[in-house]
Amino acid sequence: MPIISAPHEYNEDDLFVDLSGILGTSLYLKCEGFNFSGSVKQKAARAMVDAAERSGALRPGSVLVESSSGNLGVALAVIAASKGYRFRCITDSRCNLATRRLMEALGAEVQVVTEPDPEGGFLGARLAQVRRLCASDSRYLWAQPVRQRRQLAGPLTGGPPPPSPAASPDWNCSSSAPAPPAR
Repeated sequence: MPIISAPHEYNEDDLFVDLSGILGTSLYLKCEGFNFSGSVKQKAARAMVDAAERSGALRPGSVLVESSSGNLGVALAVIAASKGYRFRCITDSRCNLATRRLMEALGAEVQVVTEPDPEGGFLGARLAQVRRLCASDSRYLWAQPVRQRRQLAGPLTGGPPPPSPAASPDWNCSSSAPAPPAR
């Protein structure tokens, strides 16, 4: 029986529910949300934080910052609290109140963007705020820019392969991350 000492250490890869009793045929559902955050983004969030720690970009005094409308923010809040980091989530008015309160209860600072960007919508406004924060204070560390997030998704979601070890994530929020699509 595995025993863990920190919430971010829980990572059950092989938990499935068989719905054959209900459907009359086997259908296996993978249970990704059975973790301390209740978020399907727990593995991705842990991969982001682990990569930032390994690179040396995330260190004591750093403040993780990320744009999220819910699940990723909750997962990062759990990991940040567990590892002793500050976390600031930039969300928008569409994020439900229970999710915002959960992030705050876990110690996250939650900033709500109320006006959409004219070209990028709420996502564009959130990403612009992340970039402003990073530019204003070197302690802010973007948990994982969009470009690298898509690359990290490979082994987690069947997306493209991860970057080569020589690839250097853009932890400091430079403008090289792609702009959000226009709406």
